[in-house]
Amino acid sequence: MQVKEAKQQFVQAWGALGSQWGINKTMAQIHALMMVSTDALSTEEIMSELSISRGNANMNIRELTDWGLVTKVFKPGERRDYFVGEKDVWKIARQVAKIRKTRELDPILKLLTNLKELDIPVKNEDTKQFQKLVNEVYQLATKVDRLIEGVFKAEESWFWDKMLKLFAK
Repeated sequence: MQVKEAKQQFVQAWGALGSQWGINKTMAQIHALMMVSTDALSTEEIMSELSISRGNANMNIRELTDWGLVTKVFKPGERRDYFVGEKDVWKIARQVAKIRKTRELDPILKLLTNLKELDIPVKNEDTKQFQKLVNEVYQLATKVDRLIEGVFKAEESWFWDKMLKLFAK
């Protein structure tokens, strides 16, 4: 197998994984393409390599830039925009976790906090069960939030050391 074919397989697999993580498949493929590329890529190169439209490429590059996973770079003498993708896998994981936390975990924590602060009189078993559920989900979400915050602050070696200890038990 040649390296070009291996890179293509990686891009396809990363795209499939991305869609399982809740990320647009094309967005994940563009990021993977940038990860395996040694040079900055233009929109046209991305379009050609992935057989996607300009609109699709532009929309996903913009989203990747918003996520902090892609940076626009300037090439002297070129009028086109060029882009490079973050290649440090640890930084990528932290950035994706940060975005997902902001979009998914933070809103549910806000809702649960609001629900916990409501003064709902306990009149029946249904109300009691609901309050118990809200408290349990809140406790879990709070623990996940603290874990993610720890990952943001952690160094890679610390994180993997803790993970290995967790799985060794």
